[in-house]
Amino acid sequence: MSAAGADQRAKRILSGVQPSGLLHLGNYFGAIRQHIELQDEGEAYYFIADYHALTTVQDRTEFARMVSDVALDYLALGLDPERAVFWRQSDVPEVCELTWLLSTVTGMGLLERAHSYKDKVAKGITPRAGLFLYPVLMAADILAFRSDLVPVGKDQVQHIEMAQDMAESFHAAYGAKVFRRPEPRLATGAALVPGTDGQKMSKSYDNTIPIFGQGKPLKKSVMSIVTDSAGVDDAKDPEACNVWQIYKLVASADQAEEMAGRLRAGGYGYGDAKKALLAALDEHFGAARERRAELVADAGFVEDVLATGARRARRQARAVVGAAREAVGMAGGPVESR
Repeated sequence: MSAAGADQRAKRILSGVQPSGLLHLGNYFGAIRQHIELQDEGEAYYFIADYHALTTVQDRTEFARMVSDVALDYLALGLDPERAVFWRQSDVPEVCELTWLLSTVTGMGLLERAHSYKDKVAKGITPRAGLFLYPVLMAADILAFRSDLVPVGKDQVQHIEMAQDMAESFHAAYGAKVFRRPEPRLATGAALVPGTDGQKMSKSYDNTIPIFGQGKPLKKSVMSIVTDSAGVDDAKDPEACNVWQIYKLVASADQAEEMAGRLRAGGYGYGDAKKALLAALDEHFGAARERRAELVADAGFVEDVLATGARRARRQARAVVGAAREAVGMAGGPVESR
């Protein structure tokens, strides 16, 4: 392809999401919303990272449910299988073969410097080989699909740089250029969502508000949001109010400004603000909740989306792995593709 042709080619955007529990507002405003929007900016490739999840989830029933939940959630929130390739990571086994090929040219020192590995070990997580090799599998995910851009937060940029390093090591070892160089795309417009305790919303802190929560469980989560001791009649600073910080994400700009004004003026309690937040959550995610209920009742459609996505993804991965096998001197491609 000429330089001009490469410039005209649509950028391929790839991201994976781990099935590690109910998706929450932090997931949505931190990543999922951007993933949905990126469907209109290039070739969108999104996968459910079930191989990765095995480093932390080892209950087969819970694991299967989590994988299904991610598929349902993304489709309900606006992922369009006509505009994005969407699949289960484990349905493209070529990624595992590429992981091994990359591991043979990856230095131990590179993996030992991985922030995610060091952080998890520091938190007391048992340092198994899967956790240590996590960046190699992530690199294979990225390189197998000739990804151009990988949307990540700042804390994940290192993984993209490691994928670049592994690709360069492979090329240097075998004198053949097989992989496309991926670049990180820092999320724009991503919001830092406070949890119910005021810390960053995270499953690790047990302070989340689920996207698809409803009824009493959702009300319990919202009503548990920590506030200061200001009384109803006291003036309050909306910028220091966890309720308002979440409310402004799901309400209109006019509604957010109205609540801010009422908080500053006094005579408006935190209980009133929480009720308004609950109503705004129902309004913001109401259509997605209805769509999800329809998808639950149509499991065949969801499975067809994932199977179709896997076939499209495998075509890309087979081509890349075939080129990698040829570079190292292996005969032919994977047996299935011969």
